[in-house]
Amino acid sequence: MKSLRSIRSALVALAAVGMLTPHTVLAAPVGAPEIADVQLRDGGVLVGQLVDAQGAPVQGMPVSLRQNDREVANTLTDASGYYTVSNLQGGIYQVASPNGSAAYRLWSPGTAPPAAQQGALLVVGDEVVRGQYGMWGFLTNPWVVAGLIAAAIAIPIAVSNNGS
Repeated sequence: MKSLRSIRSALVALAAVGMLTPHTVLAAPVGAPEIADVQLRDGGVLVGQLVDAQGAPVQGMPVSLRQNDREVANTLTDASGYYTVSNLQGGIYQVASPNGSAAYRLWSPGTAPPAAQQGALLVVGDEVVRGQYGMWGFLTNPWVVAGLIAAAIAIPIAVSNNGS
């Protein structure tokens, strides 16, 4: 009987530690943002396009090109969502619009790796899509998980105590 109480106490303590541990401690590590390789055209020209989540071009959207927290250029997209920026050198740049941003490694003409893209494609808009977690999405809520764990511990204890 004493060993059963010890086991129950240990399980309750373990559950309490699990519920008090911040979820960020248990979360998967966040990696560095992916940087796409893009080859500049002659004259250091970057050609890019802004599209929305459905792939439609975004017209008249401001685009800012930054390097080392310094704005290098800014422009607007045309009717097809394209923009161009000239006189750039190779390096890592951030292309930003009001609805999104991405990092690109720009390569001078003739120096880019074979897998480099010919232009910078930036998809802007909402990144959250309803239903992305499927049927079990409610299990991502830490309060729901804590409630399920508490119920899994409390119900057997109550049943055991009621049967004694």
